[in-house]
Amino acid sequence: MTYILQQILNALQLGSIYALIALGYTMVYGILTMINFAHGDLFMVGAFFCFLIAVYLQLPFLPTLMLTMFGVACLGVLIERMAYKPLRAAPRVSAIITALGVGLFLENFTLALSPYPKNIPPLLADKTWMIGSVTISSLQIIIIALSVSLMLILDFIVQRTKAGMAMRAISWDKTIVPLMGVPVNKIISLTFAIGTGLGGAAGMMYGLAYPVIDPYMGIMVGWKAFISAVVGGIGNVRGAMIGGFILGTVEILVAAFFPSTYRDFVAFTLLLILLIFRPYGILGRPSPQKV
Repeated sequence: MTYILQQILNALQLGSIYALIALGYTMVYGILTMINFAHGDLFMVGAFFCFLIAVYLQLPFLPTLMLTMFGVACLGVLIERMAYKPLRAAPRVSAIITALGVGLFLENFTLALSPYPKNIPPLLADKTWMIGSVTISSLQIIIIALSVSLMLILDFIVQRTKAGMAMRAISWDKTIVPLMGVPVNKIISLTFAIGTGLGGAAGMMYGLAYPVIDPYMGIMVGWKAFISAVVGGIGNVRGAMIGGFILGTVEILVAAFFPSTYRDFVAFTLLLILLIFRPYGILGRPSPQKV
């Protein structure tokens, strides 16, 4: 039982990171019905932003977090304006190819600047406590608490603010909303800023929990976060949160009781099984098309 409780705590840590990244996927899909396949690489950029700020500016944890989120959010808005906005009226495959190209550009640009793995210096004094036989570290508590706090803030923004109402309106019918005075371009940019900012925060927390970072770290993590969004119901904010914790729990428990090489196999198998029995995810709903 002690071993299981320890693994559940590890699953909460990993699942909270997956959930933050999955929110970026699901928000962009909800607004533009496109998959931003560059989002995993923006998560990687967040880890490198954290490294640069921690090494050269030597700021404490909270300012580093704020600067990392702001920097990645600005990069996300820039990518949306330069790469995605001109393709809104183009076939959907054009936006997908562009997103893949942006991801490759970010990977290779980072590789050119930093070809070797880096170690993020510790920004927090990592203390550990024993509760019974379960070991809890202060870093785990901060990652879980901060991730849940950011998710609750996002849920409040989407459900309780005018900007969130505009996001939901654009998601419902983006052709009518401009006639009602909603600034569509600003709301889409805000959506990218929030989603990529959360991805940057996830990159920083991932880099602190697993200190070695490299330019290709966002590929597999990004795909797994995408799986989390699909499992929860892509386009649904709360579904992305649930999907992230489900996938994190599955991965940790599989690695705890089976060879760790089965972890990715089980993760992608989970996606296939879910798509067979519930194609729209746990909280997703089919969108009827009027003809």
